[in-house]
Amino acid sequence: MRRAAKPEPRATLEAKVAFLKRADAYPGRPARVEAIETHFSWVFLTPRHAYKLKKPVRFAALDYRSLRLRRLNCMREVRLNRRLAPDVYLGVVALTRDARGALRLGGRGRRVDWLVKMRRLPATRTLAHAIAAGRVRDADLRRIAAHLADFFRTVPAVAVAAETYRRRFAHGVRTHRRYLLRPAFRLPRAAVEAPAAALLDFLARRGDLLEARARERRIVEGHGDLRPEHIYFGTPPVIVDCLEFERALRTLDPAEELALLVVECERLGAPAVGARLLAAWRKAAAERAPQVLFEFHMAWRAYRRAVAAASHLDAPAPADPAKWRRRTRQYLRLARDHARRLAQPAPAPDTADGALAAAGRRARRG
Repeated sequence: MRRAAKPEPRATLEAKVAFLKRADAYPGRPARVEAIETHFSWVFLTPRHAYKLKKPVRFAALDYRSLRLRRLNCMREVRLNRRLAPDVYLGVVALTRDARGALRLGGRGRRVDWLVKMRRLPATRTLAHAIAAGRVRDADLRRIAAHLADFFRTVPAVAVAAETYRRRFAHGVRTHRRYLLRPAFRLPRAAVEAPAAALLDFLARRGDLLEARARERRIVEGHGDLRPEHIYFGTPPVIVDCLEFERALRTLDPAEELALLVVECERLGAPAVGARLLAAWRKAAAERAPQVLFEFHMAWRAYRRAVAAASHLDAPAPADPAKWRRRTRQYLRLARDHARRLAQPAPAPDTADGALAAAGRRARRG
């Protein structure tokens, strides 16, 4: 009677990461491999390429626990990011294990995971690097603005009921407020409550501005995470790291996308860059929405970013908790500053010219 075969040992995340940190795991045996851990993934950098391995985790907006779901997410990430970075996202590569149990990247054997393969871009070409170096040129900002305007013109509109669109923000504000008030975060209650109250008040008084955007079919499936570190200078510019895991989170008004970019420029100490970029995009896109709509989105996105920063403290063993507490408070201050402008009367004339003038005044103050 034949003895039953022993079950094959699982390829754990730790074993996969250990293998992918080795230079001999990659074609051509690169001189070095740098491993970076993020909230949801591990990223492995060789001199020419980057490989992203999804962690088998589940959060409110994503589920990577099964091999099938990780593969689908990798494929979605490549497809969506090729819209703004067509030559960067090279494809999806299998991680396999042979009959002897050895792991291989793209080899024969049982598939135990999937990775997104990307062409590596130099960090010195990002908008974030240019901001840190104090070398942001208006010509580069105009190219970014024109590229984004072209992108938003080409992506199809998403039908959203006007009232549903407004309610989505109110629900989000209340949900984020509850989360940020958790005692574990030790945040001042006023810092959390004040922006939330201003946002809800605006939605009650001037929510018609948001409803009008939905009726005008301005809502699109966009990028979802437009930040300076994701934007690379070039002709045309390259924009990476689309928020691929949840369609609802990247279904938004282009005005909201640009608002996040402005907030992130402000967080990096460059409010003038954010204002100039917004003004350039409004001109390229012929966007005539009132400035107060952008102020709402800036306050809203800063509030959401505070939640994202605080979520790093929820990890079983958070890395650098002091950093994420500082970051959370920084976003809350930005949310407060923009929320305070929501109670002010709209500029007259309430046109694109008036909004650009307001952006210019803010840039000079910055």
